[in-house]
Amino acid sequence: MSKDKHSPKLNEAQHKAVHTLKGRVLILAGAGSGKTSVLVHRIAHLISTGVPPSNILGLTFTNKAAQEMRERVAKAIGKKSASEVTLCTFHSFCMKILRQEIHRLGYTQSFSIYDERDIKRVVKQLIRDELEIEKDLPSIEKTFSEICKIRNNAGKEEPTHWHDAFAKTVHDKLAMSMRAYNAVDFDTLLTLTVDLFVQFPEILERYQNIYKYIMIDEYQDTNPIQYKLASLLSNKHNNLCVVGDDDQSIYGWRGAEVEHILSFNAETTIKLEQNYRSTPRILEAANEVIRNNEKRHNKTLFSKNETGEKIVVFHAPTEEEEALSVVDRLIHYKEAHSLAWSDFAILYRSNILSRVFEKALMSASWKKGDSWIRGIPYQVFGGTELYERAEVKDVLAYIKVMANPADQEALLRVINLPRRGISEKTLDTVTQYQRKEKKALYPLLQEIAASETNFLGITQKGRDGIRTFLHAIEEAKKVPGLRASLDFLLDEIQYKKAIDEDVKSDSMRTFKWENVTQCLQLLEEYEKDSPGATLADFASETLLDTSKSRTSKKSGDAVTLMTFHSSKGLEFPYVFLVGLEDHIIPHEKSLQETGLEEERRLLYVAITRAKKRLFMSMSRQRNRYGKMQKSSPSRFLFEIPQTILDMQSHKHITD
Repeated sequence: MSKDKHSPKLNEAQHKAVHTLKGRVLILAGAGSGKTSVLVHRIAHLISTGVPPSNILGLTFTNKAAQEMRERVAKAIGKKSASEVTLCTFHSFCMKILRQEIHRLGYTQSFSIYDERDIKRVVKQLIRDELEIEKDLPSIEKTFSEICKIRNNAGKEEPTHWHDAFAKTVHDKLAMSMRAYNAVDFDTLLTLTVDLFVQFPEILERYQNIYKYIMIDEYQDTNPIQYKLASLLSNKHNNLCVVGDDDQSIYGWRGAEVEHILSFNAETTIKLEQNYRSTPRILEAANEVIRNNEKRHNKTLFSKNETGEKIVVFHAPTEEEEALSVVDRLIHYKEAHSLAWSDFAILYRSNILSRVFEKALMSASWKKGDSWIRGIPYQVFGGTELYERAEVKDVLAYIKVMANPADQEALLRVINLPRRGISEKTLDTVTQYQRKEKKALYPLLQEIAASETNFLGITQKGRDGIRTFLHAIEEAKKVPGLRASLDFLLDEIQYKKAIDEDVKSDSMRTFKWENVTQCLQLLEEYEKDSPGATLADFASETLLDTSKSRTSKKSGDAVTLMTFHSSKGLEFPYVFLVGLEDHIIPHEKSLQETGLEEERRLLYVAITRAKKRLFMSMSRQRNRYGKMQKSSPSRFLFEIPQTILDMQSHKHITD
């Protein structure tokens, strides 16, 4: 095995993956098998053979993964060369292309990004208009779900058929509305980029010639439109390296298709089966569970680590007793082995299970030195992040309006916030007239503000409010600097005063203004890190950042609570898999939608998060739909050999 500087401490399979640079390469990377190291060393090796860094594209699914890879590549080859390699998420990559090319599709480059809530509001209004309903609407979920499904499947050679003619009508009108608002959402970032490449082959060829070497991480998670994008970009030079694990394909409900990795037409296939994370006993449990799946590449994880302890399994009478048993074990192992709270993770199939564990953690007592402390610090992933706070969404909406006045959703959110005398009746009159006359909203507001007459029956108070709003926006746009322009705007509209008047609690006022201040600081940092960037760029970047968590205490040392899905890619020394019951895992609804094999893959992912110790628990009865109902252990538990299980009483704790 070669020992060149770009292959330190690599095993034989990893070494082959790093040095196979040409053609279509499939790297099957089992859990904990060091795939990030392989990707980093592969990029470094490509550059060492003379490939310009700017010719390399690495696509990931999360900002966290992209950031980690950027940092590690910088350490391996230096910051300058690393900065020339394009490493980003699919969505960020498409956004960069559209910022340059979207004018060809009838948009302007200052387009806004809409999140799912924004899109649902637009869909709701379109349904309202279509059905001519002004009051309560029927549920839009079925229509919305059909629209999302079709968009994700847009990359398929044979288009997916519409099952609902009404959904198709709304879909087509949604596309027109989004163009009118000069806005795109997460789905259309991808579909519009594919449309661009298909409609303008010369644009596609330009990007094909830039990105001659393409690597895609977590390939098992690609949906048809991402698959199509990868195919288009790579089909000239054909140097496509995909990395992933079909056994960890757990996003079928989001449109991911495991078939993409199962049927990848590879010239070279490399299996990374040595696991550096877990003990052999934990891996035996994972291997025995996953081998029951029929649709998979044949591979078996192994480890050279110490054998490790048996997997502890206990069955509690109630969900409350299960939670208390888990917490008692946390305290016991922390004290017995001098561990940190952050060494522990509690993982569950569904977010609804977190409540009973949060309650048990908050009420627990544990000893620190000679004193007793009540409450164990914890963090729950999946809580409300900064950008979901109402006051921060207000600030972002103002940013969007300054960057893109055609963004109707953002405009309607803040036009009377803080209150400036623009009544709901005035807004209703304006938006109805605007839709009827097919006019853009911002120019119409300018027309109303310039009018001295009772235009559309809008009162003097309403006209004054519109003038005040437009004046603040236009003056703020003249202020040089991103942070400075936003500071000016918030001062001009007296946003802090509005918070103070609307919120009764002093602590909540402070909390809300701190959130706004944090947003301003992030804008300032962004401005420093991204010279020449615009407010539209900042708004887009923030919406593409999806990390979420909530904490019980301001402490870096905390127990982690999260779903099996959220835990993918993470690892913890001590892991508790809770609620392992048949209606929970496999989940009843998911069995119908994505099938038994995806549910089994989900448990496999959860098991392989554990490094040293793994605990599995369940309850004999659980509150379901407001009633106590009996539960049976998950059928997947019976696939684990009893020889590696330590069956315990829920009250009995042993090392």
